[in-house]
Amino acid sequence: MFPTPVEKLSPAARTGYQVALPIAMIMWLLPLIAVMLISVRSANDFTVGNYWGWPTEWNLLENYGLVFTGSAMPQYLLNSVLITVPTVIGVLILSTMTGFALGIYRFRFNMLIFFMFIAGNFVPFQILMVPVRDLTLDMGLYDTKAGLVLFHIAFQTGFCTLFMRNFIRALPRELIEAARVEGVSEIRIFWYVVLPLMRPAIAALAVLIFTFIWNDYFWAIVLTQGESAQPVTAGITSFNAQYRAAYHLMSAGSVVAALPPVLMFFLMQRHFIAGLTLGAVK
Repeated sequence: MFPTPVEKLSPAARTGYQVALPIAMIMWLLPLIAVMLISVRSANDFTVGNYWGWPTEWNLLENYGLVFTGSAMPQYLLNSVLITVPTVIGVLILSTMTGFALGIYRFRFNMLIFFMFIAGNFVPFQILMVPVRDLTLDMGLYDTKAGLVLFHIAFQTGFCTLFMRNFIRALPRELIEAARVEGVSEIRIFWYVVLPLMRPAIAALAVLIFTFIWNDYFWAIVLTQGESAQPVTAGITSFNAQYRAAYHLMSAGSVVAALPPVLMFFLMQRHFIAGLTLGAVK
């Protein structure tokens, strides 16, 4: 039923595995390697068609320096921070409280409300493009960072509530019952008993939601325009001129934009893995 561990395979199979693994990793990383190589090329390489050959010039400092000094990249990065961080905080606050209510209390329509949160995750977000855009126009939130923050909070809370509710249901109910016997209020039970036990789940969700929102491109171009509110994913396209695309600068900007989620993952790696694997084994 389960795959045979590599250590128990035949010598020929282990050799084949050791040969195939680096090849598969290189193929998987090939697009990223190509983007990194393009980011240090000169514009002349694209003019002469030298897309995959050895770069004629290594313009590392020039390209990355131009990304920050010759464009609005610092403003786009700041916009991404001002959109992503409030969204992560808002989603975590709402999902932890909603997960606590749905996971601890037994009341009428509990499952119906929970299923409504789940059903929202199955709605294709493309069909929401027109009504959401019209709603932001009517509310005066179009082309604002607040509009993106509110939409992302509303759209991501359903998945996070599903995650938090199932996590809280796995906690020992004896801890909560013991606190109630001692006369502890429900809000203090949530704050002092349940919330500390949810730290691995909160850390895992923080990494996931941070990555989702930071890398969002679809809603960034639907709900914003211009450098005042656009995040970095949409701002990278500003390197394109009317008759010419600066692929080397777009690649350099893409590498810069990819660094914060990678850094976030490595900083929270221990908590992220603990949150995803907690409860997997007894």
